[in-house]
Amino acid sequence: MLAAFLTTIFFAASAVSGARATKWMGGTEANFWRLCVATLLLGIYAYTIGQATSAGFAVLLVSGCIGFGLGDLALFQGYKRIGSRLTILLVQCLAAPFAALTEWLWLGTTLTWLQMLCALVILGGVGMALAPGGHLEVTRRTLAAGVVFGLIAAYGQGLGAVLSRKAYEVIADSGESIDGISAAYQRIIGGVLVSGVFLLFLKRSVVWGRLTGAADVKEETPVNPDRWRKGWHLVIINGLAGPALGVSCYQWALKTTPTGIVLPIVAMTPLVVVPMTRILEGEKPTTRSLIGGFIAVAGVIGLTLATVRP
Repeated sequence: MLAAFLTTIFFAASAVSGARATKWMGGTEANFWRLCVATLLLGIYAYTIGQATSAGFAVLLVSGCIGFGLGDLALFQGYKRIGSRLTILLVQCLAAPFAALTEWLWLGTTLTWLQMLCALVILGGVGMALAPGGHLEVTRRTLAAGVVFGLIAAYGQGLGAVLSRKAYEVIADSGESIDGISAAYQRIIGGVLVSGVFLLFLKRSVVWGRLTGAADVKEETPVNPDRWRKGWHLVIINGLAGPALGVSCYQWALKTTPTGIVLPIVAMTPLVVVPMTRILEGEKPTTRSLIGGFIAVAGVIGLTLATVRP
């Protein structure tokens, strides 16, 4: 139970620190460097205590490219546009039904009527929380872009989870075994590669635009000489809280506590984010958005309990 609660707190802290880091570093750069921090820590574990390679490495690598790579790139762009609370609500709540849908289409895993009902509850709650109102002072265009990035991040996380399950099957069929932290390391390599390529492309585009005199080329965020001095600690906190400590506590929780207890607790991450954003970002969510968040989280918990086998 303790590990599950720690996972929820670390994931929430990762969301809030990630949103604040984007204000100084830009979404793409903040995501890349926080993945580098997590890769270093996970790599030390994998090469000393755990496993740096496995029979399912290729599948885990692809899973990381989609989940940690494309998914987290979209996640940080969502942070930049609609903040950590709504972005993490989208990702945490929609990843579960997206994963269930992918398993159904790809692996033939059937959905029960109760699971489909819970998915509808999730969508209804998210829709209520995202409905335009005074809790978010952004234009409709920015809101729409943030929602799209959140949807991409949610599907990236869901598809990455399905691929991870496939990797575990490959590893089991080969007669090997792997611990969760080593699997996270093998996944995050793909994330760093994808994020690094996107960051390099972004930087080269800016440099090329300046050399050719293109007027419409600009940095993702304005260049600020103090951005590293003011943003480096947020990047480290984000890397520690999310991919490193968060994932480690998550695997610890799954190892010692039944899945049916762990997943509903972790699903409450969007609710834990609310007081954090209220204190650190000064965001005042409306009653309607809070009710929508509670409904969506309840749907995720119901979907989890309806999916987990005793």
